Amino acid sequence: MIVTEGLTKRLGEFELVEVSVCIDEGEYFVLLGPTGAGKTIFIECIAGIHAPERGRILIDNEDVTRLRPEERQIGYVPQDYALFPHLTARRNIAFGLEVRRLPSDEIARRTAELAALLGVQPLLDRQIRTLSGGERQRVALARALAIRPRVLLLDEPLSALDRQIRGEMQIELKRIQHTVGVTFVVVTHDQEEALTMADRIAVMERGKVVQIGAPETLYESPGTPFVARFLGDSNLFTGTLAAGGGAPSLVGGDARWLVDAEAVNRLGLVEGSEATAVVRPERMTIVAASGAAGVPAGANAVSGVVAETVYLGAARKIVVDLPDRKSVQVRLESRAQHSTFAPGDAVVIGWAPGDASLVEGRPE
Repeated sequence: MIVTEGLTKRLGEFELVEVSVCIDEGEYFVLLGPTGAGKTIFIECIAGIHAPERGRILIDNEDVTRLRPEERQIGYVPQDYALFPHLTARRNIAFGLEVRRLPSDEIARRTAELAALLGVQPLLDRQIRTLSGGERQRVALARALAIRPRVLLLDEPLSALDRQIRGEMQIELKRIQHTVGVTFVVVTHDQEEALTMADRIAVMERGKVVQIGAPETLYESPGTPFVARFLGDSNLFTGTLAAGGGAPSLVGGDARWLVDAEAVNRLGLVEGSEATAVVRPERMTIVAASGAAGVPAGANAVSGVVAETVYLGAARKIVVDLPDRKSVQVRLESRAQHSTFAPGDAVVIGWAPGDASLVEGRPE
């Protein structure tokens, strides 16, 4: 549905650098990255707000790179929703249809259909300033969908909502997308939101797309240390590859960590390569120092001291300080283990080489 080829755009000191993506029809595609990564500029190029210096934008096999925004048949909901405060919710939803001079009965029919789909029928005659954040978002979505766009672009659609409403709207957005069958391209900096909602995620850093994949793929097999750190909690162990004399390992200072031989071969790493082992908190085991035999044979084992425990409801996060002043996180899902560890306890943490993702390079 959407293809960008080498899209490049400079705005002030920032540059979007040769961004090439292919977004499938009907996909819920998420652009994820920190503030300043270029996510908003990228979708504004797709919307026609910015003209790229280089590259092409194709929508449904049509080159729209030089078309005006209104000629692209795209719905766009900016972060502030951009609703007209002097109009009612009904007039806001109908605005794009009125601009296109559709018959009044068609405008009324589409407005009613979308009001029903998004559950805003009771709000139609209210002024925008009287609506809550969640209600405004629903009206903005209805307005964007009213023109029957080929693509709907959403810039941080949930950022202004409180946590409970945000969770409800995540479910609603997926329901709406499945109902209308429109391709959604969504900008967010929220990792949990991206993992929960996306069919695929493009992670952006400094104006570039650094990895694209399904949420599970990016979480379990990050391609760079940046992706590993940004997409969920992670423990990073960085060193130089020692490949000879048995099982491969990373050597960092006085520490040595075993790594997966298949991963080494897959990445084409050789003796002396710099690499990072990424271990998710839930993949780590933790035992009292007195019970170190509980760490499986062949696993990495590191001694440390519990710094703090964080209650997360169904889980608990244990922060452990290591001798090299590095801290790691362990996530315990079992309630039976929640009360086992306390700050100051001497512990041993462990992980099997195969439970770590291996990426080339060091984190910046």
